[in-house]
Amino acid sequence: MNYTTLPNTELKVSKICLGTMTFGNQNTESEAHSQLDFAIENGINFMDTAEMYPIGGNAQIFGSTERFMGTWIQKIGPSEREKLVLATKIAGPNRGMEYIRQPLDFSRKSLHEAVELSLKNLQTDYIDLYQMHWPERVMNMFQKRGVQELDPKWQDNIFEVLTVFDGLIREGKIKHIGVSNENPWGVMKFLMESEKHGLPRIATIQNPFSLLNRLYEVGLSEIGMREKVGLLAYSPLGFGYLTGKHLGGIIENSRLDLFRNFTRYTNENCFKATTLYKALAEANGLTLTQMAIAFVHRQQFVTSTIIGATSMEQLQENIRAFETVLSDELVAEIEKIQELLPNPAP
Repeated sequence: MNYTTLPNTELKVSKICLGTMTFGNQNTESEAHSQLDFAIENGINFMDTAEMYPIGGNAQIFGSTERFMGTWIQKIGPSEREKLVLATKIAGPNRGMEYIRQPLDFSRKSLHEAVELSLKNLQTDYIDLYQMHWPERVMNMFQKRGVQELDPKWQDNIFEVLTVFDGLIREGKIKHIGVSNENPWGVMKFLMESEKHGLPRIATIQNPFSLLNRLYEVGLSEIGMREKVGLLAYSPLGFGYLTGKHLGGIIENSRLDLFRNFTRYTNENCFKATTLYKALAEANGLTLTQMAIAFVHRQQFVTSTIIGATSMEQLQENIRAFETVLSDELVAEIEKIQELLPNPAP
């Protein structure tokens, strides 16, 4: 296993991060514990979750992902917990998720409530990396390529948010902070407010990055490299679409089947691009899974790649894919497909 350090922190993390959004819906508590055990046996010390998980959540299963992780943390004991880097997130505004809290915002009250609940669910005294799952303001995320008008309801409160995080860090409840599903303006605004007022600095950004979504390269990649903000790349396999298994139709009981509202990776151009990527991988003696994960892993701006699975077989395959090294010639062929069908899954 290869390791790196989260920018501007002392946290040493594996280049593979275990994503957990299936725990509590698609995966039972026992299956979740088995995945976590297998991860640490293979050198993974970095786990990412969120208060809103599991995916496809509702009021009945809300928080079960963190709770499953919490029972596992209790099982392994304090000395092993110290070796881990645990990341979780507070949910931003989203219709249909009012059961989490009201209002869903990043006010002082909401941040404190969210942190306390995550600490309770995770059965830990501190969170290593605390992230804002998506911004409070309406902006280009989740299938939106750009912004046509500014969010008239949002008032700039980034200074206030950082001030609350400063207090939580001083209390020892969180160690470092990060953003997620952010754009260049948001990242730079957080950095500017931190520098101006001597407040906590974001260490990471968790955004999608895959063969089907390379929008991070437009604006954010230069910011990340120059300003030392590490990318935690999520969905490197595009909800499983970049395994190629759905090209003959969405597989029954798969994630894409169970959660039909997640349409980012199922449009016609995703199908066309994935078909081309699969043919290219196989022509080079690779599976599409190997090529897709290796492409993300090789990027200079990627600090750690988040993988998730519903079965141990999938998890094993995904971890093995990090051993794959792509040739410059193969990457050049990937770029040709990107030029032909750029970023079909914004």
